[in-house]
Amino acid sequence: MKNNNSRLLWAYVVNFFEIILFSLLLGAGGGVLGAAFHACIDIATECRREKPWLLLCMPVGGLIIVVMYKLLTSKEKINTDLVISSLREEKRIPLVMVPLIFVSTVITQLVGGSAGREGAALQLGGSVGYNVGRLFKLNSDKTHVLIMTGMSAVFSALFGTPLTAAVFSLEVASVGLIDYTAFLPCAVSAITARSIAGFLGASPVNFHHVVFDEAGASVMIKVALLSVLCALLSIVFCVTISKGTKLIKKLVSNAYLRAVLCSIVLVGATLLLGTYDYNGAGMDVVERAMEGKADTFAFILKLLFTTVSLAAGFKGGEIVPAFFVGSTFGCVVSPFIGLDPVLGAAIGFVALFCGVVNCPLASLMLSVEVFGTSGLLLFAVSCGISYMLSGYFSLYRSQKIIYSKSYAHLLDT
Repeated sequence: MKNNNSRLLWAYVVNFFEIILFSLLLGAGGGVLGAAFHACIDIATECRREKPWLLLCMPVGGLIIVVMYKLLTSKEKINTDLVISSLREEKRIPLVMVPLIFVSTVITQLVGGSAGREGAALQLGGSVGYNVGRLFKLNSDKTHVLIMTGMSAVFSALFGTPLTAAVFSLEVASVGLIDYTAFLPCAVSAITARSIAGFLGASPVNFHHVVFDEAGASVMIKVALLSVLCALLSIVFCVTISKGTKLIKKLVSNAYLRAVLCSIVLVGATLLLGTYDYNGAGMDVVERAMEGKADTFAFILKLLFTTVSLAAGFKGGEIVPAFFVGSTFGCVVSPFIGLDPVLGAAIGFVALFCGVVNCPLASLMLSVEVFGTSGLLLFAVSCGISYMLSGYFSLYRSQKIIYSKSYAHLLDT
């Protein structure tokens, strides 16, 4: 019996140090990769701002991305859904995903496609984690942990939010179930990646200048009302992205022609509106919303631009556009319910994120890392309401909601 206990203890110790070693490895690699990606995105964005004529190259950029994916991928779609589904199933994540999503996202930002960068983070990290597991011939359980660890690393490096990155990777695949054995490696990887990316010059996303009112009954009720509206908007966001891209693909089935036509529509809309606010990720607009400034219809226009961009084949993800839509919506709507526009922008930023990804704990971590702890009670209420009232909609088709949002029971999965 003593020998068996000794062997079991030794196995635990070996497994502990093994997973820490892999976490540090992926954290370091993810930090360097994330910092390089962050720098390329910044360069592409700045280049587009300095040379507005690059917008006219959008049809060419769209075509290049479509050709790359046609030539370098099989019939199976290589996207964020593949990474998320691989956390539950035995699915191969090809290493070619790394250069594909890296280059295509940079091209998207360079020519002004309306997309974010979190999709790239999850795909870069997930692909690296999976292929490290294969390289060392780890079993499927350990490989799944490495996929989450890689996702955490690059997400953390890009956004500078290690706690959000770690918890998001744990929550996103199967809502209602969390694999706690992956928490330590995800946290270690995320913290390591954030440290390295910060050392290499990647700046974190934060708005610590936002001041929150005391969480009295009046403010809490107003925040709750705004959160209900954000939950409903999250449904609109998910349905528009999903149904809108499907409709456009149905209307124009040829991927090459669709890339060109959608790009022409986006260029025309940009010139007609006379602003570049809806091109690229749009974090500059989010920053203005956090100062209480937002155009009335900004959230609608960003959603439409993002839908057409994704239908065209541009890459990057929908979470940063969700930050844009949520913060501008909160900023615009808040005065009508008696809230300060800056507070409304902050609540909208987090609440819409929660509604579209169904990850309340990660959303709460996001609020802490981006805005500090002074508004924690307000964000807790906001995340809870947005999660419950956003229904069973999601940005990710492969995401499974395991537990009912209304009752404590398992759903049929």
